[in-house]
Formats: sequence, structure tokens, C-alpha cells
Amino acid sequence: MGSRQGRVGLGQPWQPSHLLLLIPVVLIVVITASDIATGPNVVLGPLLVVAPTLTAWFAGPWTTGGIGVLALAGEAVSGWHTGTLASRNVVVEMTAIAVITTLIVFLCAVRDRHARQMAQVRSVAEAAQQVLMWPLPSRLGPLRLACVYLAAEEEADVGGDLYAAARTGSAARVMIGDVRGKGLPALGEAALLLGAFREAAHQYASLPGLAASLERSMTRYLADFESEGEAGERFATALLVEIADAEPLVRMTSCGHPAPLLLGPDNTVHVPRLHPGPPLGVGVTDPDNHVVDVLPFGPGDTLVLYTDGVIEARDHNGVFYPFAERVAQWTDHPPEALLHHIERDLLAHTGGRLGDDVALLAIQGDEALPRMASPGGERGN
Repeated sequence: MGSRQGRVGLGQPWQPSHLLLLIPVVLIVVITASDIATGPNVVLGPLLVVAPTLTAWFAGPWTTGGIGVLALAGEAVSGWHTGTLASRNVVVEMTAIAVITTLIVFLCAVRDRHARQMAQVRSVAEAAQQVLMWPLPSRLGPLRLACVYLAAEEEADVGGDLYAAARTGSAARVMIGDVRGKGLPALGEAALLLGAFREAAHQYASLPGLAASLERSMTRYLADFESEGEAGERFATALLVEIADAEPLVRMTSCGHPAPLLLGPDNTVHVPRLHPGPPLGVGVTDPDNHVVDVLPFGPGDTLVLYTDGVIEARDHNGVFYPFAERVAQWTDHPPEALLHHIERDLLAHTGGRLGDDVALLAIQGDEALPRMASPGGERGN
């Protein structure tokens, strides 16, 4: 990340591009010597333009221009030795080398300017990501956490997917969400939800109450910023998760979000059947519309939360990424290694080009969690 490395300049330490500079310099010497040796009947001078062309591949415009001047000097030396320096052919050849070198230097300068602009855009995106998506701790009570974020838009590191975690007394609460849209236009809603969750996670005893609070925040935001043409089109899905220290259970409330994968220590992959409520932003603020689904969760179990950019990722033949099937290979891995394998496999499946933002969050219980009990179900307010 950042500007192109390896340029040559006064006062700079030795870099790999200094060694690469020997290539165009040697070419100039060899071509000039060969042109002198073969005499006026064989013309090799125009080949000197190769030297600045190669230099532009690894160096900046100043170095490229300097190599171009050396190429012109080589042509002049050749013309002087053969007595043709003032001839029309040599003058035309030197003019052509000068014009082509000037064009190459110009294009090199444009390229470097574009690279600096892209580096600035990326640095701004990284700063926005650090402000919005606070790094999650590797541990949260008896839980181990890891997360991955992949933005679909090139040169952007943040978009409409989001995740957050909070320690509330003797429990951990986690949210993963997906704002409609992707990239920078979705940042407003993502920032709103993250801020609302970090505050409300400590204020509501139940997940449905927390979901209703997030809905109210989202509704107020859309009332202020949603245009008439976008009415009903801006919303977000979210999955709220709560794991208490003293219970071998995980409680989940889905606001239109896909169910997570539950990986067991015995290499099993379970896709729970949740009771999803309406997405956030549609104006449904009654907590009774949100159901709490409860699953057993004990030491060694891993919960993989994700956004739909994962399951909707396609390969070049249009085949969806077989998420549950692929994850089954790595059920015994710790969270960070698990997500590392998923990220590499997902990018390999799509050829490195994602159609939507992707967020992944892995939560694994350690030995401090109680052993599993029979699952139940409840509806909360």
C-alpha cells in the first residue's frame, strides 16, 4: 500500500531498482558500441528507445528522463564516430528518441500521480474503517473472537457490512449486519447502526428490546436523510447474538439476517433454523416482532456469523460458493485460522473479484464455558 517503491534519486539509500538501472545503461552501451562497430550500413540507433521504455517499468519520470538523455547521448556518440552526426537520418533518429522519451516520461508522471491519488483514497478508507469498525478483541470473557472484512469495491476497505461486540456484565453481545448497498454510499447507515449498538447493548436486558432500539435509531435516521425516491429502499439486516458466561447457550435474534453456522468439536456443521424478524429500517418497532432463538453452545463450539456476500459469491460459471460444505474442512481450527482458510477459499472461488462486501465473524467457546444443556426456545421483550 502506498506509493510506488524503488525510485532512484539523490540522497536515497540503495534500493533494488538501482540494480535494475544497470539493464537500460548496459543496453545503451551495447547498442551504441554495436552501431559504431557495424558502420553506417547497419542502423541500430533507433533501438536505444528501448532503454527509457524499460526504465519506466520500475522507476519514476525523473529517472526515466535521465535514461532517455543517456540514449540520446549514445546516438550522438555513434553519429560522431561514423561521421553521420549532421546527417538527416541521425537527426531524425535523435528527434524520434527525444519525442518518444518525452511521451514515456509524461505517461510515467500520470501513472505516478494516479498511484498517489489511489494511495490517498486507500488511506482515507482505512481511517474510516478504523473509526467505524473498531478492532474486535481476540477474547471476550470465555470466548475467542476473530473477524474478516472484504470490501467489494476496489481501493476501498470499508462498505455496508458491519460487526461489533460488547461485554455487558457477565455476557457478551455481538452484532453482524448488512446495509443495503455496498461501498462508500452505505457508510452512513453502517455508522449509525454501529453507534446505536455500542450504546444500546448495555441498556436493554433482552435481544428483542435491543433490536427494537436499533430499529428506532434507524427509523429516525431515515426520516432525516432518506429522499422520497428512496422510501422503503434503505434498510439493513442484522443478527444479534448473546452468550452468557454461566450458560451453555447462545441466544440469537435475526432481523432478516442469514442464520450463522454452528461448528461442533466433533467436526459437525449445523445450520440452525431461525425465526427472522423484519429488517431494520422498515418501521417495525414492537419487540414482540423479534424472536429469540436458543441453541446449545459449549466449550469447543464455534459460531460463524457472516453476511450474504459470502453465500452469494459466484465463480466464473455462476456457481454459488458452497459455504457450509467448505467450512466443514476446518471445524477443528481456532477462529483466526478458520477465517483465514475461508477468506483464501472464497477469493479462490471468485477469482479474487467479489460481487458484494463480505464480513465474517467467528466466536469460539473455551473451557471456561459450562458444558452443553438441552436446547430450548423463548420469546423475549
